[in-house]
Amino acid sequence: MRLEGKLAVITAAGSGMGRAACIRFAGEGATVVAIDVSREGLDRTVAESGGRVQALQADLSQPEHCRRAVREAAALLGGIDIFWNHVGSPAPNVIEELDLADYELAMALNLTSSVVMAGEALPHLKTRGGGAILFTASTSGLVGSPRSPVYSAGKFGVVGLAKSLAIRYGPDGIRVNALCPGLTDTPMAFSFTAPDGRAETSAKVAEATRVSIPLRRIATPEDVANAALFLASDEASYITGVALPIDGGATAM
Repeated sequence: MRLEGKLAVITAAGSGMGRAACIRFAGEGATVVAIDVSREGLDRTVAESGGRVQALQADLSQPEHCRRAVREAAALLGGIDIFWNHVGSPAPNVIEELDLADYELAMALNLTSSVVMAGEALPHLKTRGGGAILFTASTSGLVGSPRSPVYSAGKFGVVGLAKSLAIRYGPDGIRVNALCPGLTDTPMAFSFTAPDGRAETSAKVAEATRVSIPLRRIATPEDVANAALFLASDEASYITGVALPIDGGATAM
C-alpha cells in the first residue's frame, strides 16, 4: 500500500482523471475526499471506489468556496497529507474581441483556484509535518498553445506556481509538483478537439494528434492518475518543483 494512512484531497474528482485518481489513491490505502461541482459525478466516483471515497460538492470558480472546501475536507479527514488541485476548464480560443467574463472564469478555475486552495491547504500539511501538493497544468503550460492562448497562459502560471512553492516550502517538508498531461481521453477533451462542436471535427483532430505522438496513443485518465500516485507517494520523496509531461513523448520533439 503506497499511500497507507495518508489523508488526500482531490478536486475535479467527478469524472476523468480526478475520478481515476480517487479510485487509485483509495486502493493504495489513502483516505480520500473528492471535490467536484457535480453531485452526480461525485456519487459515481464514490460508487466506483466501493465507498472508500468521501464526497464534497463545491464550485471552485468562487474563491470563498475554494477556501471553504479545503477547510471542510480537512475537517472530514482530520488533516491533509496530499492535496491535488486538478480542477480546470477550457478557455476562450480568441484574443481579439475577448469576452472578459469567459476569460475570468477560465483563469479562476485554471489558476486562481490553485493559488487560493494551496494557501488554505498549506497550514494543514505543515501541521502533519509535511506532505505533497500537486497541481494539474498541461503540456500547454510547457509550450505555447496556438489554439488557446488564454488556457496556455493559465497553465504556464500553474507551472510557475508549483516551482515557486516548491522552493518556498521545501524546508517545511512539503513537495510541490505539476502534472502536465497532453490530450487525454476525458469528457473535457471534446472541448479541445472540437471547438466547432462537431463530432467529426473531434475525431479528425484526435486522430491527427494520436499519430503525431511518439507512443501513438492518446493518454487515459489512469495514465495521469498513476503519475499522480507516484508524485504523491514517498517513492518521490526527493522530487519537488517538477512539471512532469504525461504526453507520450509529444513535448520531446
